[in-house]
Amino acid sequence: MTQYGGQPIFILPEGALRTTGRDAQRNNIMGAKAVAETVRTTLGPRGMDKMMVDDLGDITITNDGATIVEEMNVEHPAAKMVVEVAKTQDAEVGDGTTTAVVLTGEFLANAEKLLDQSIHSSVIGRGYRMASKKAQEILEEIGKKVSIDDDKLLTEIAITAMTGKGAEASKELLGELSVTAIQQIAEKEDGKIVVDLDNVKLEKKEGGSTADSELIQGVIIDKERVHPGMPKKVNDGKIALLDTAIEIKETETDAKIQITDPSQLQAFIDQEENFLKEMVESIVDAGATVLFCQKGIDDLAQHFMAKKGIFAVRRVKKSDMEKLSKATGATVVTNLKDLESKDLGHAKLVEENKIAGDDMIFVSGCKNPKAVSILVRGGTEHVVDEVERAVNDALGGVAAAVEVGMIVPGGGAPEIELARRLREFAESVGGREQLAIGAFADAMEIIPRTLAESAGLDAIDILVELRAKHDKGDLNAGVLVLEGGVGDMWKRGIVEPLKIKTQAVKSASEAAEMILRIDDVISTTKPRGGGGGGMPPGGMEGMGGMPGMM
Repeated sequence: MTQYGGQPIFILPEGALRTTGRDAQRNNIMGAKAVAETVRTTLGPRGMDKMMVDDLGDITITNDGATIVEEMNVEHPAAKMVVEVAKTQDAEVGDGTTTAVVLTGEFLANAEKLLDQSIHSSVIGRGYRMASKKAQEILEEIGKKVSIDDDKLLTEIAITAMTGKGAEASKELLGELSVTAIQQIAEKEDGKIVVDLDNVKLEKKEGGSTADSELIQGVIIDKERVHPGMPKKVNDGKIALLDTAIEIKETETDAKIQITDPSQLQAFIDQEENFLKEMVESIVDAGATVLFCQKGIDDLAQHFMAKKGIFAVRRVKKSDMEKLSKATGATVVTNLKDLESKDLGHAKLVEENKIAGDDMIFVSGCKNPKAVSILVRGGTEHVVDEVERAVNDALGGVAAAVEVGMIVPGGGAPEIELARRLREFAESVGGREQLAIGAFADAMEIIPRTLAESAGLDAIDILVELRAKHDKGDLNAGVLVLEGGVGDMWKRGIVEPLKIKTQAVKSASEAAEMILRIDDVISTTKPRGGGGGGMPPGGMEGMGGMPGMM
């Protein structure tokens, strides 16, 4: 509402809510900090788990940052922007989501202190931009090179990504599986290594232990053969991939067939049978012993295939067909008449196995496959879900390392070094931006501080010791969470891809800057339970049950 000549003018609909100035900034910072505080305790090897219960009562137990923020069903507009940071980090790198969210929250918390000192948000934003750019340069300097053939370092990256994520007992095995999978599917394009994680298929089945997880040099299809008379196992399989139905097609237009004699009916049935027999014969003539069909297979055609000893699977997903093509070298054929022996792929073994009560097709022993599968096992559904998330993080970490070719020490070592160098950089910058860069540097220390707290250590003592070591030039000094102290991360094999850090700092600083620039929140739809500033009353109070966020 505004006044014009003493007459009030309404520019917003009735029931619209508006929060301006410091109140809007305070509300937004509070919402973002609440999300960060929720996931902060999950950081590190000793991080705690969260139990998420959805509207249907389904339970998710995890300490994976991306999963937590996704399941939280956040409503607060600024908090949603923090959720986007996690999603971006997950999409770009596949790991480091908790780090990105925690940094965003701490950047905003430190910015709030500057706002209270009457420093304008645009000045803070400018300082944060300068600090972020400098941080990228520093990270590039402290990074070390890694190659796709360095099995030991890559396995250490995978293990670091999985530590504390429910796959603890078998992290060495799962780490090796993840590294082998990435090495298998990695391709060189214009001298650069490119990894498409879609080419690693994760199939999870409860039952057995995590140690029973295995890598298949090929593809696992969650289907069963179409006819019990077909062989359960085919050695040295010649594989045909069809994107067409092996059925009698119905005519495009309405057609009526008039039969005046029983023999004509028999001739019609025989004709259909011969037609299906010819389709099966064309598959046999091409030399195929295994058939994966994206569409349906007629019952009679199944019978003919069983008699010919062909192993057939129908209604295979398009994504699985693409993976089969990359793994076996087969070409997906859309017209059965075009099927030739050169279109066939090869696998040493194609067999149907029963895993946890379900039949699954294993296409294994492919020669140099560009698509592989990892079968993840675990005692219960919740365990296998968490192990799957851990393996996903490991795959993302290894892929990020080989694509960029650079790694940094873990355990909060790069964050402490960034904080130290950014403070030096701040002194060379004049004006109030210097304070913003200092606040940015202080925020970086939230990572080692959280790691120390989760291990039950005195965070202040650890930070003082880390600062002293880094001042003396020990760039690899970080928090030894499991041993409870400070040590050399390289010697302990605690390493992370450089991309995790660069992406987390970039995303977190950009999100914080955007939130700080907002000085007016206008909500034209009334939130549940009323209240103002785009947030229900009691919004983030103590996070008890997270009212206003869930």
